[in-house]
Amino acid sequence: MTIASMTGFARETGVSGPFRWAWEIRSVNGRGLDIRLKTTPGYEVFGEEARVALSKAVTRGTCHVGLVVSQVDAEPTVRINEAALAAVLAAIGRVDLPDGVRPASLDGLLGLRGIVEASVELDAPEVQEALAADLKAGLARAVAGLSAARTAEGEALAAVLGEQLDRISASSAAAAANPARQPEAIRARLAEQVALLLGASQALDPQRLHQEAALLAAKADIREELDRLVAHVAAARSLLAEGGACGRKLDFLAQEFGREANTLCAKANDVSLTAIGLDLKATIDQFREQSQNVE
Repeated sequence: MTIASMTGFARETGVSGPFRWAWEIRSVNGRGLDIRLKTTPGYEVFGEEARVALSKAVTRGTCHVGLVVSQVDAEPTVRINEAALAAVLAAIGRVDLPDGVRPASLDGLLGLRGIVEASVELDAPEVQEALAADLKAGLARAVAGLSAARTAEGEALAAVLGEQLDRISASSAAAAANPARQPEAIRARLAEQVALLLGASQALDPQRLHQEAALLAAKADIREELDRLVAHVAAARSLLAEGGACGRKLDFLAQEFGREANTLCAKANDVSLTAIGLDLKATIDQFREQSQNVE
């Protein structure tokens, strides 16, 4: 199972009898599920059906749903008003035609107003039923298309997030192996600082200075931060492997990554370790930005 992005687009169009219709669905990032509808007046009921269908298909994102229905130039239905034609013929039969006047021809009779009726029956039950069926089928395809687009985007996101987790893991390993955090290096720096303080003032207590140096060394230890970074990386990889709607959890882990990186930089007692911490923070910011696109 893969993750899904909150970004996607789908469009379905068609013609149903005398009507042309188009469904369009766009989704972008959102804290929850927000469905916004815009339909041609008179077709609001289909907008509500879209709301129900989307609620079943996605869990997060701001979805803009549009439905446009318009009338096309359809072939009219032609009907002869036989009752009116019979009445005209009966009336003509009762009239004595003057000399030189020919009897009425069929084409002349059909040209009389009301004899031939041409209309497009938009409100006919069979026309409306066919339109409703086509709109529902088009909606189903549009929702499926949106889900497919979000899934494809999610696969690309998973690859990007995986690469960023690799970089976070590499930076954590580089910090752990940095010579500046080895006990010997810490001891040498503290010894140099203590010597400078003793040289500056003979009134300072050497024993007290060594105690303070030991406390500083303990506070400067970043082992806990590195261990938590490793644990968070493992948790994020597990979420990406499980898939599904894990965006909120990834966003929470991104905040935890940031917290550990900030602490690491605060404790860094060497410029090389600080540089690693800054690179780590930059990668974590990118991870947070991408994780906010995940459903």
